[in-house]
Amino acid sequence: MSYIKVFTILIFTISVSPFALAQTSDSVDISQPLSLEKCLEYAFKNNQNVNNAELERLIAQRDVNVTKTQGFPQINANIGYTNNFILQTTLIEAGSFPGAGGDPNGPPSDELIELQFGIANQMQAGVTVSQLIFDGSYFVGLKAAKVYTDLTRKSLDQTKVAIAEQVTKAYYTALVNQERQALLTSNYQRLDTLLRETQVMYDNGFAEKIDVGRIQVQFNNAKTERDQNERLTEISYLLLKFQMGMPITQDIALADKIGDIAFDYKEKEESEFTYSDRIEYAQVLINQNLTRLDLRNNRVQYLPKLTASAGYGYNSGASQFSDLTNFGDRWFDYGNWGLSLSIPIFDGLQKHHLIQKNKLQLRQLENQANLLENQIDLEIVQARVDLQNSQETLVVQEENLALAQEIFDVTKIKYQEGVGSNLEVTEAQNALQQAETNYYSALYNALIAQVDLQKALGTLVDDTITE
Repeated sequence: MSYIKVFTILIFTISVSPFALAQTSDSVDISQPLSLEKCLEYAFKNNQNVNNAELERLIAQRDVNVTKTQGFPQINANIGYTNNFILQTTLIEAGSFPGAGGDPNGPPSDELIELQFGIANQMQAGVTVSQLIFDGSYFVGLKAAKVYTDLTRKSLDQTKVAIAEQVTKAYYTALVNQERQALLTSNYQRLDTLLRETQVMYDNGFAEKIDVGRIQVQFNNAKTERDQNERLTEISYLLLKFQMGMPITQDIALADKIGDIAFDYKEKEESEFTYSDRIEYAQVLINQNLTRLDLRNNRVQYLPKLTASAGYGYNSGASQFSDLTNFGDRWFDYGNWGLSLSIPIFDGLQKHHLIQKNKLQLRQLENQANLLENQIDLEIVQARVDLQNSQETLVVQEENLALAQEIFDVTKIKYQEGVGSNLEVTEAQNALQQAETNYYSALYNALIAQVDLQKALGTLVDDTITE
């Protein structure tokens, strides 16, 4: 029952990703028994969290391309048509025209003349080209975009580490439940045989009714425990497939065996550990780099911006729309080019305050890095101690299991030969079942402790897998 509690806690403590239908992986043959490496390979290709992180990385690459295009020539073509169905009227004094006021036949100098300028139909077509020559923000932005791509790549790696932890723990849970199921089945069969033998002895007058009752209780408990563990094994397989991003209706088998798993903690790995091996720490360093680039960008805002532009086109006008098609006589070309220099003078100290903000952010990230270093050191020490303790417990429980099995076998033989009591057999069976529960609980704890230490050291996922 304690093992059932451990498994139940695992289900609620492992953070799971939102469920979605898995994609089919062409590189993993799921019709064959799957090793842990194959399960991880499948998960990295089909888990939706990994897929979304990969899409985020691709989106960041597109953002880099968008930033680059800002430095490329910008070319636009335009065509416009205007119909002045009512021309605007302009009032002008007659005296504004030379000789109008001195001409006796002309209008008085203070009289207003109504004039309409323009033409009913106007059309123009042209091309404009602009090219950024110098803008400090553009070059800083290019570097920042590349650094941001690195950050999304690290986020992808972090997602893979989280998925690897979930899949590995689910895989080990399924293995432990599977092996324990085989042992519980063996116990059930052994007690079934013992119950039938005791019943025969009772029928022949060599055993008491209470002897049959004790064995019957043991048999019923063994059957219940076997059936419960069988259902737990099914759940552990469902959990594994769920973490892998595989449809839970898909049948799979596991290739690894508990006996093949090595507890290969090496102090050498810990001595070669660097904080940058942890994805979280690498992300902090990248965020520091991004903040420095933001600081640099705010500083270059004080520099001028230079842009070149050019335009060429044609325009035309006519009283009748049909006359606009007379390209030879009514269309006239025009052209221009120019430079635009924007010089910042005063912005109300906005850039100054942004720079000061960046400096404070850098100090904040430095504190965050120091805090993370201490946290990582603590995690490694705790994980190492947990693994060492769980390994020692596993060795002891393995010895206890072997002793309990030996005691039960001897007690059963003595009982069958008539030199032992049924009560001794029952007690030996209880002790054996308790030893089995303790052993598999210790085995599970040791496997999980090893995963936690690998995660703390940043070695849970191989670099070749995360690429």
